Amino acid sequence: MRILPLTPENKANLLNDLLKRSPNHYTSYMDTVQAIVEQVRAEGDAALVDYTAQFDHLAITPEQFLVTEQEIEAAYDQLDEAFLTVLRNARENIRRYHEKQRRYSWFDATPGGSLLGQKVTPLRRVGVYVPGGKAAYPSSVLMNILPARVAGVDEIIMVTPPGRDKTVNPGTLAAAREAGVDRIYKIGGAQAIAALAFGTETIPRVDKIVGPGNIFVALAKKAVFGYVSIDSIAGPSEILVLADETANPRYVAADLLSQAEHDELASAILVTTSEELARQVSGLVHEMAADLTRREIIEASLENYGYILVASSLEEALEVVNEIASEHMEIMTKDAFSLLPKIRNAGAIFIGEYSSEPLGDYFAGPNHVLPTNGTAKFFSPLSVDDFIKKSSIISYTREDLQAAGPQVVRFAEEEGLTAHANSIRVRMEEGKI
Repeated sequence: MRILPLTPENKANLLNDLLKRSPNHYTSYMDTVQAIVEQVRAEGDAALVDYTAQFDHLAITPEQFLVTEQEIEAAYDQLDEAFLTVLRNARENIRRYHEKQRRYSWFDATPGGSLLGQKVTPLRRVGVYVPGGKAAYPSSVLMNILPARVAGVDEIIMVTPPGRDKTVNPGTLAAAREAGVDRIYKIGGAQAIAALAFGTETIPRVDKIVGPGNIFVALAKKAVFGYVSIDSIAGPSEILVLADETANPRYVAADLLSQAEHDELASAILVTTSEELARQVSGLVHEMAADLTRREIIEASLENYGYILVASSLEEALEVVNEIASEHMEIMTKDAFSLLPKIRNAGAIFIGEYSSEPLGDYFAGPNHVLPTNGTAKFFSPLSVDDFIKKSSIISYTREDLQAAGPQVVRFAEEEGLTAHANSIRVRMEEGKI
């Protein structure tokens, strides 16, 4: 990995490189995606059949879209009990964490008897997209479905591209069943996002779409936003480790590699105050990568977006940490908890040398659907809040209206909205229009 001093120029170049990975930079695909979305909206199932044949080289009929109970049972038969136990333990950790995020309706009475409040309502139907490309991710199935289930969503629809044999990865199906999915359809790509957004003869329209995918899926979610809600436009995975001379270089190197193996656009960054640690980690990264199964992907990722930045002080290091606003951020320093209040921007924060990032990916409980590409400056992890909506409640008594009315009238007249003012006056001066 390249080792660079943390200078203003190097920081600017790094931030510029990272932003190039954003889906917003792939506008050349937008026309293609828009055409797919419009055709699915107009032709429904027929367009899904055509695009599945064109992109996935698979002949499938609408009658074969829905995953059957028999297919789910067959998936369980292919999985060993040890994995199913791990899957269920992870499910319970994730469920318990998200149950603490539940929101409740509330009401507050004024002395005059008026009521103000907020009504919390789960979304009616949610669509979850699950990738089926380079790898299967049962963990993402749990992370996207469980908070919706905890929130009380009425119906959860999952879509995922099938393999050449028209089956879905058994781990994906088992995770979906364990998490509480209602229906699963064997459709992928931008066409699946369009189907969820607008509905077809077979696939019902949803209120919100969540879940990761390739650039076509990301751009399709962007295209349908406004017709439905979406979680985010996710970019490639990222990790940033903040470490000083007390950090274990083997732990740091292993954690950088854990994200670099995702894909060639993944980013792995170490920010440290120790030149010695920087040299040790750089050597260990290349040593460890040689024995890993996804070595070629790791090497491409590190060549493009792997950095070790040496800062002159922790204050300087913290400044660039908050500027990068990484998806995953690890703190491996002396008295690591003392730095937590100074971390303003990060998707998930892992504190201490035994808090390895994969704990968050699979098992600990917090959601691993996190803001990327610097969006941790204003976005949060996927949560129960993503699957509810809030309505304001206002119920005034005549007494409170008489007290507040003149001020409302004055405000309305200041804005030139006389009908607004009149709406109050007719109640204050009963019988006068």
